[in-house]
Amino acid sequence: MANEVLTKEVLNFLKQLEKNNNRTWFDEHKTIFKTHENKVKDLYGSVLEGLRATDEIEKLKVFRIYRDVRFSKDKTPYKIHFAGSFSRTGAKLRGGYYIRIKPGDSFIAAGFWDPNKEDLFRIRKELEVDSEEFRGVIGESSFKKVWGDITGDELKTAPKGFDKEHENIDLIRKKQFIFVKKMTDKEVLSPNFVEEVTKSFVAIRPFFDLMSDILTTDLNGTSLLD
Repeated sequence: MANEVLTKEVLNFLKQLEKNNNRTWFDEHKTIFKTHENKVKDLYGSVLEGLRATDEIEKLKVFRIYRDVRFSKDKTPYKIHFAGSFSRTGAKLRGGYYIRIKPGDSFIAAGFWDPNKEDLFRIRKELEVDSEEFRGVIGESSFKKVWGDITGDELKTAPKGFDKEHENIDLIRKKQFIFVKKMTDKEVLSPNFVEEVTKSFVAIRPFFDLMSDILTTDLNGTSLLD
């Protein structure tokens, strides 16, 4: 696995962009931006290489710096961070990984950002029947040491068709199933950053393995992939 290392100049550029978030400044510094962007892409490529040693990754997507301002009150044209996502392969796995690099606010994440309606219903039905295995995986001490508690958007009450008094309603009402790990600037610039990110992503696998089992079977445990 290549040992790509970011420099302070990458973070400094993003700080400058935050202060000068306009097309004139960006156009004047576009060559510098492309240099930093390529460095970040190389780093994401190194993470992809490490992930593929233990998981099946369908694709790496490096998000563009340009913001879609059509429906936003914030009309600044550029994002002030670099971001990339890694999608797991096909119907049998699901889920994905994410890295954001932003001065003072970098993080890595893993899980299910936007499960489709059918998948979300299947997860909720599983949790309605029994959450013991799910809670066991996300509550395991070594897992929590890396990833902390599950997070993500959730409903204020029970989804339609579910009992708001159900013992597992704290999980059933979730719309996303995400784990987030914040990273300091020092960690982002460390020579060990790629290695630490990859190790953290490997640590999420028990959760992904369980979710893959849930999403590829019905409530009776019969495979949906046959």
